[in-house]
Amino acid sequence: MLRLAYVLVAFFTMTPAYIAALWLIGTFRLPGRQALTIRYCRTLCALLRVRIRVVGRPAQGRPALILCNHVSWIDIPVMAAIGPNIFVAKHEVASWPIVGITARLQRTVFVDRARRHETASVNAEIARRLREGDPVVLFAEGTSSDGNRVLEFRSALVGAMAQVEPEHEVLLQPASIGYTRVQGVPLGRRHRPLVAWYGDLDFTPHFKEVVRRGPFDVTVTFGEPVRIDGSQDRKAVARSLEATVRRMTAAALREPAPKLNAAA
Repeated sequence: MLRLAYVLVAFFTMTPAYIAALWLIGTFRLPGRQALTIRYCRTLCALLRVRIRVVGRPAQGRPALILCNHVSWIDIPVMAAIGPNIFVAKHEVASWPIVGITARLQRTVFVDRARRHETASVNAEIARRLREGDPVVLFAEGTSSDGNRVLEFRSALVGAMAQVEPEHEVLLQPASIGYTRVQGVPLGRRHRPLVAWYGDLDFTPHFKEVVRRGPFDVTVTFGEPVRIDGSQDRKAVARSLEATVRRMTAAALREPAPKLNAAA
């Protein structure tokens, strides 16, 4: 209980200040948004006792659309702690208390996957973020899993790549998230759902359990980025990257725990 109280006090102390800083940066078009978000998310991961190991490198020097598997709500601060990423999130997130306003100020792209007719406008918004130089993380499964497998990738939003002009040289990069240990003990198939948030799980009891059971170790693996254009079939591209993410995730979950290089 004491640790939970400490985490909540720290969160509700630093998050309003972070929101206010993001608002000022956005309103007056000041620099520093990306660096501030990275620092905030690294602090959040440290509070949650999530230790990050990075394998490979995120694309450097140009924007990238990152196709990634999705395991938990923890994926967001983990990926944002590694680099200046913008996310594509389900539209419900925009209405969540505190989280919603934070996501909007972080320039999250919201999508209602039940409304397929909105795909073109969402793709245009993703393409706008990419043209502005921000890496965009797309959880391509469209939902989260139990952490033991990678679900089929949905290809509709990969179409955003076709709306970015060739001179911007946007890349498509596969990435995988694998939660490997809790309190230094390997997470097997049976216990990996301790950190996974999927199905109809309620957030509050899951959050409490994560705070109580940590620390957790997570391996984020980046594959080789690829350059595509509008002439390539988006479904074939999505299948290819899905296979890559599946291989990287399986490798991360099989590996013995190496020495961690925490992003925090």
